[in-house]
Amino acid sequence: MEKIAAISSLAALAHDMRIDVFRLLIRAGADGVAAGQIAKTLQIRPNTLSNNLTILSAAGLVTSQREGRSVRYFANMDGMRTLLSFLMEDCCGGRAELCQPVLDQIACPSTANCKIRPRETEI
Repeated sequence: MEKIAAISSLAALAHDMRIDVFRLLIRAGADGVAAGQIAKTLQIRPNTLSNNLTILSAAGLVTSQREGRSVRYFANMDGMRTLLSFLMEDCCGGRAELCQPVLDQIACPSTANCKIRPRETEI
């Protein structure tokens, strides 16, 4: 990951509403969440949500899939893993392999095979 891409991802998450949306999508796992349900759950106006989802998508943190008249959104686990890897690249005295178990524990390897259980706590 390039430094500019990391800055873009971090900037996208550095907003109260966007981090709530991203965390909701993380909890939803491979099932994702329809845009209308995100708006309802987080009590966000649809046009405001749309703008924030566009920013998260542009940063590579969210993907979407059209389902008839609605759109389902997913956390891009590969994007999150890439960002976390970039942030931890120089940890452990430059021996990134020492940090790999931490990365494996906090980030699923890919969206396709990631099964995340919803947490019991609220956002």
